[in-house]
Amino acid sequence: MARKTECCRLNGLEISLIVLFLLMTAVSVGLITVLALKLDSEKQEVTPEEPSPSVDPPENPYLIGVGRADCTGPVADLPMMGYANTEQTVRGIHTRLFSRAFIVDDGSKRVVFITADIGMVSQRLRLEVLQELKAKYGDLYRQDNVVISGTHTHAGVGGYFQYTLFMITSKGYIKPSIQAIVSGIVKSIDLAHRNLRPGRIFINKGQLVDSNLNRSPHSYMNNPEEERNRYEFNTDKQIVILKFTDLDGDGMGLLSWFAVHPVSMNNTNRMVSSDNLGYASYAFEQEKNIGFLPGEGPFVAGFSSSNLGDSSPNILGPVCVNTGEKCDYLNSSCPIGGKKECLAFGPGEDMFESTRMIGENMYKKAKELYSRAKQELHGPVYGAHQWVNMTDETVPLNSTHTVRDTNGDPFWDGIRDAVLGPPSNETTACHRPKPILFSTGEMNSPLPWHPAIVDVQIITIGSLAIVAVPGEFTTMSGRRIREAVKKELEVKESFANAEVVVAGLCNIYTHYITTYEEYQIQRYEGASTIFGPHTLSAYIQRYRGLAKAIAHGTIRDLPKGPDPPFFDEDKLFNQVKDPVADLAPADTVFGDILEQVNPSYKVGEIASVTFVAGNPRHSGDIRDKTFVTVERFHNDTDSWEIVHTDASWETRFHWIKGLAGRSQSKVEWHIPLTAQTGTYRIQHFGHYKQIMDNNTITTPYVGTSDAFKVTKSFYYY
Repeated sequence: MARKTECCRLNGLEISLIVLFLLMTAVSVGLITVLALKLDSEKQEVTPEEPSPSVDPPENPYLIGVGRADCTGPVADLPMMGYANTEQTVRGIHTRLFSRAFIVDDGSKRVVFITADIGMVSQRLRLEVLQELKAKYGDLYRQDNVVISGTHTHAGVGGYFQYTLFMITSKGYIKPSIQAIVSGIVKSIDLAHRNLRPGRIFINKGQLVDSNLNRSPHSYMNNPEEERNRYEFNTDKQIVILKFTDLDGDGMGLLSWFAVHPVSMNNTNRMVSSDNLGYASYAFEQEKNIGFLPGEGPFVAGFSSSNLGDSSPNILGPVCVNTGEKCDYLNSSCPIGGKKECLAFGPGEDMFESTRMIGENMYKKAKELYSRAKQELHGPVYGAHQWVNMTDETVPLNSTHTVRDTNGDPFWDGIRDAVLGPPSNETTACHRPKPILFSTGEMNSPLPWHPAIVDVQIITIGSLAIVAVPGEFTTMSGRRIREAVKKELEVKESFANAEVVVAGLCNIYTHYITTYEEYQIQRYEGASTIFGPHTLSAYIQRYRGLAKAIAHGTIRDLPKGPDPPFFDEDKLFNQVKDPVADLAPADTVFGDILEQVNPSYKVGEIASVTFVAGNPRHSGDIRDKTFVTVERFHNDTDSWEIVHTDASWETRFHWIKGLAGRSQSKVEWHIPLTAQTGTYRIQHFGHYKQIMDNNTITTPYVGTSDAFKVTKSFYYY
């Protein structure tokens, strides 16, 4: 009995062990299966950083060069360019501004595309760049093969125009401002020229649906219904990218076009900033140029403007800030406070976060398209260009009638007529239904108020056509001109399935270009279309002519057109005064600390320090320099390593203007969650000006904060 009982116990123990073994086996198999599935999934999702070329390199590859250069100008007390508000003067740096150049040579011809972090390209700026290029390279880089595009950031510095209206809003022609931009653009081309080597170009495109909003939907809805029905959205959601590699498949650069206004940084901002397009470039380059500070490293990523005229990054739309209600649909105004209370907002908590979020959306989509780009561009490159006098341009309405490219307010019209004289009957008829306050096209004192002679230009790389437009084309205007150019090119087999992109704000700025139907609504974009309701039709006929010449090989037969004016500098006025001499408070010297850093910070917090400072304009040409460094101490080498400069997204350099030459510089470091723990310091570099014995003496100074610790947050490891 006892033995039987013991035997039963042994059998029960054996059964328990078997069950336990089976359970452990099942768990192990399950874990192995999950791990295998995860690894297989990762294999499917992960794309090689630089995918192998789809086919063997062509026998006659392109020569490709990329280059990037700082084009940041003076960052104190000068008007910013974009919002046309003379009270919005620059006082510091959020991010630096860069020019990015891309050269493509097919063995006999070459083209150059530059995207620069500036509000727009002025005629004066382009002419000065071409003059410097001719002095350096002869006829290698010319008006027909060089395109200069502005990203349209509204947080750059003005002062680089030669026409009266623009000089008024930016206080004249400011030599240090335009010289920084010209030198930066030319240097970016120099670098690309020196870096030319055999390579390949791949093209890809996709949709980005969460980063732009049509800010004038009422105008857009005035376009023909059958035309609108061809498109899913009332803004262009397509983003196009070019991937540049060498013959080994190693990445050299990226160039992208997407239609969004860089106005995430609003009109309260006082710091130079490249805005959302600039952030996309910054993020892409930082990922590719490991170990380099911003603005350094071989890989160049350019995010260029497109037909952004009515395309806003403020995707939450306009609301009445005083009531929280939606603004009036037709005129963007509020029942209480009118248009001043109607503001549009981006996706972030503030303009900095909105800038990052919109820029990050573009960066991530471009990264995805870059990694999957397999369609390769082949074939020759071409450049076609004309100068056109828009005031003499005629547009056929039908087989018998042509037109050359309303009611006003009695009070303002009376002032206009008394001071300046009424506009001509021809101008009034041309612009109807627009009421004309100032006939700027007929005003020529002290210089013409607007340009009359305008650049039109197309460059092609294989089957890709880049339409360089001289202003802000609206969504539908861009669609129409792309369609017209594509139709002209595709008559030739070499341009079958041509891809046409609109590059915005190129070569000269002529404000907005709406469709005829949008012009009739006379919202901001239509009211700012300076050559009248048929402006788009005039441009379409000119760009069709360029495309036809490229397709049929008759570029040399194109009339050059009238040369644009290049006014003597002594005719260009400047209302900006030189800053006064700097003065340090009693018992201080320049670079002394007024507000010290804390002893320690956690990641995610803001380290801040304030210095006795000089006016940043006394530092002269600030390109390739920095007002700020954030440095980390290395115990093993007993040395400080620079981890951030004023070109970094994480730093903000505020210049605080005081009285009688007294200034302060406040430096913020927004410590990223990825910052390494350790000991840090912040340094500020500048110059102060003194007048001694009628001589101006400029002296450099350095300010250094106390060392402080950075630790990880309790919530971040």
